[in-house]
Amino acid sequence: MRGFCNLGSRSHPALFKNPMNQPLSEQELLRRASLESLRGLGVEPYPSASFERTHRTAQVLSDFSDEDSAAWQEVSLAGRLMSRRIMGKASFAELQDASGRLQLYISRDEICPGENKDAYNEVFKKHCDIGDWVGVKGFIFRTQVGEITLHVKSFFFLAKALRPLPVVKRDDEGRVYDGFNDPEQRYRMRYVDLIVNPEVRNIFVLRSRMIETMRRFFNRHGYLEVETPVLQPLYGGALARPFKTHHNTLDMPLYLRIANELYLKRLIVGGFEGVYEFARDFRNEGMSRFHNPEFTMLELYVAFEDYQWMMSQTEKLLEELAMELHGSTVLQVGENRIDFKAPFQRVTLYDAISEKAGVRVDDLDEAALRDLAKQHKIETDPSMGRAKLLDTLFGELVEPTLIQPTFVMDYPVEMSPLAKAHRSRPGLVERFELICNSKEIANAFSELNDPLDQRARFEAQLDLGKRGDPEAMVLDEDFLRALEFGMPPTAGIGIGIDRLAMIMTNAPSIQEVLLFPQMRPEKSEG
Repeated sequence: MRGFCNLGSRSHPALFKNPMNQPLSEQELLRRASLESLRGLGVEPYPSASFERTHRTAQVLSDFSDEDSAAWQEVSLAGRLMSRRIMGKASFAELQDASGRLQLYISRDEICPGENKDAYNEVFKKHCDIGDWVGVKGFIFRTQVGEITLHVKSFFFLAKALRPLPVVKRDDEGRVYDGFNDPEQRYRMRYVDLIVNPEVRNIFVLRSRMIETMRRFFNRHGYLEVETPVLQPLYGGALARPFKTHHNTLDMPLYLRIANELYLKRLIVGGFEGVYEFARDFRNEGMSRFHNPEFTMLELYVAFEDYQWMMSQTEKLLEELAMELHGSTVLQVGENRIDFKAPFQRVTLYDAISEKAGVRVDDLDEAALRDLAKQHKIETDPSMGRAKLLDTLFGELVEPTLIQPTFVMDYPVEMSPLAKAHRSRPGLVERFELICNSKEIANAFSELNDPLDQRARFEAQLDLGKRGDPEAMVLDEDFLRALEFGMPPTAGIGIGIDRLAMIMTNAPSIQEVLLFPQMRPEKSEG
């Protein structure tokens, strides 16, 4: 049979076994029967040889012209079969690859020029299903209704799909019916989501472009991309609960990193003047629309700069990012139009909380802050110190109101154990958070480089830990030793890549911008 691999019949011993002890559907049984029939016809449904492509579907659709049709006589495509319309001796079908979809025209007498018509009558009509991977060769033409189409001369099986795809219907105006849109199913079976919902693929293409644009920005400024340990003997660099594991050979506990800050600062001590890392971090915390226990963080540290300079750089970065991805600084994010045109709004933390709380909070002690939270019906617990209370008040009263990109500046020292003391405001540190669309997307400091002050800050964190704060920092003696060798003035920032991707792709939840978000174990049926 023309265009099919003929490797003889080989029945697989697991052909009709039930996966996960679940009964096979009628469609699954039929597809397994087709698999056996294909092998009986001499067609190997999973051939080993590579299939050479000359084009992608998007390239055909964009470049084909009727005036130059002679250049399109030998075209080879591969992809997934997404639809079939069988009309006797001829059929139309749709082929989908990573770039898009293209119509196919398949004639029985074209792919079966001899007397044996099994390649069309048996293989294509009876045993080829939606979702199968196929290769096709032929020439490009335009149908009478104007649709660019591949006239198939040869047809090849590349992989048989044993499970049917969800049937997603779209009308002429692009409206979707019977869509594959249940979040539980979409996140658990992302591979199906990517097949039938092309807009989902676009999210991850845009996310990749976002990271690449950021990487070009940093490289253009001469910063070095580095890698730091994921498994750490001490967790540090953030206020968060870690995941703990055990190294058998060394017989010691290790932690999945909650941040890479302390290692990047060690590199500044070592003489690098600008380093960055796109890091996978892990925090043993709750899950929500904005939280996943595994996430991506960009951290950048630049010697001889401060947090004011970092604000300016962050504005330039995000403005460039919006222009690169969308051609405009104004983005539609849900119901909000967000403008990344610099400069961004600036406000101090104390001013922001005081305005919403109706009272100045600058000098309020722990007891007074707890009473203030109670007045606003905000829950607290005894383990919360002054820093955690301020953070809670900000999160409840202020953060939801900040839609446009806003730098919240100058935090109390007890909220920022790794930030440098403010040059003119005692009791504060040089720190900002960038809030956008009601969520923090960046956190930055003039980095603390006084080893004695840093030790005192760590010791204060130990006291909070003794009070029951599960997110308190531990004391890292090696990091303190590094600081004692001298770290120059340094500005540092951490940008939450997943949250930034939510904004840049107009995604309503963090799960939409993670290819494989964390899920509860799948319940087996039966």
